[in-house]
Amino acid sequence: MNIVVDGYSERWVRKGFPWVYPKEVTRGKPKSGQEVLVRAANGECLGRGLADEGWLAVRLFRHDEGPLDAEWLGATLAKAWAWRRRALGAESTGYRLVNAENDGLPGIRIDCWGDHAVIVLDSPAVHPLVDGVVEWLSGELKIQTVHLCYRADPRDTLDLSRVSPKPGRILGESDPGEVEVLERGLRFAVRPGDGPDVGLYADMRETRAWMEPHWPGRTVLNTFAYTGAFSVSAAHFGASEVVTVDLSERILERARNNFAINRLPLDNHEFSAEDTFKALDRFRRKGRRFDAIVLDPPSFSHGPAGTWSAVKDYSRLVAASARVLVPEGLMITACNLGELSPHKFQGEVEEGFRRAERVAQEVWRGSQSLDFPAASWFPEGRYLKVSVWRIG
Repeated sequence: MNIVVDGYSERWVRKGFPWVYPKEVTRGKPKSGQEVLVRAANGECLGRGLADEGWLAVRLFRHDEGPLDAEWLGATLAKAWAWRRRALGAESTGYRLVNAENDGLPGIRIDCWGDHAVIVLDSPAVHPLVDGVVEWLSGELKIQTVHLCYRADPRDTLDLSRVSPKPGRILGESDPGEVEVLERGLRFAVRPGDGPDVGLYADMRETRAWMEPHWPGRTVLNTFAYTGAFSVSAAHFGASEVVTVDLSERILERARNNFAINRLPLDNHEFSAEDTFKALDRFRRKGRRFDAIVLDPPSFSHGPAGTWSAVKDYSRLVAASARVLVPEGLMITACNLGELSPHKFQGEVEEGFRRAERVAQEVWRGSQSLDFPAASWFPEGRYLKVSVWRIG
């Protein structure tokens, strides 16, 4: 099937951009999941992709007329794997194999956790490629189990309770349960069957690596800590005390387990199941101060104290944290919300310092790890903003 796009879309597609929006289609109305050729008004082929009926009309997988066949898919996956193998080495066995649009497979993310994989789809429209992906993973990487899940774009109206095919295990005879993976030699327990959020955010690996020589002797507060990857790294590399705060006691049990499998004693380390803002206020009132604070919150969350939004609340979080940080202390600020621009995020962080009447120097700026590349043709791929600040 052919569709024709307007001149605006044509210009972007010629630059390599992989999306066509519904308002840019001037002719043709394919069904979701149908393979289409995208053409300019003069009939020239701009590429081949899969149609959708949501907030996108087409995701382009090729910028020529070639087929979306096993040979093309195998070459695309092999190219992605070659970079991860070179970039990560053997000391990290939990990684992103395919970063969707940035690796030439729009709407498809593949995370590998040892011998297990999680395929995350933005939409069922890209499912026609999944069988080929599973075959390649099993044959080339000897992956034992594959779980399928969805992470719909908030701009879409996808009802995840009614998607087809349903999420779940699509390769392997049984659920692997909890498996251990390595990150730079440290061990973390993950649950592939819980995907996409399995228990470790690998896109922060480079930030944890940069901090390794800066942990020794410091007292550390890890907020919104999830399963404690920053806490484990800090304790392993010599922090004198680590306080791990997360709203969920169940999640904190997994953080304690990550300490245990790395043979890290719990002496001098605390785990507190409470709202981060309430914890920060308690520390302030009691005069407790820290040498380093990690701020890596979710984009949105709901808790007993109300709703958290990175867009609205980040400056308040920075201010509350700055009030319990010692002079010359370090603050890690991170945000993975793509809609929040680096400039806007920087402004929110700086506003937080002003509100707390603290001065700060940015000593390091990072982004997502090497296995989360951002393609030059896809500005949306640079979603993660990370800075380390030295506080006066």
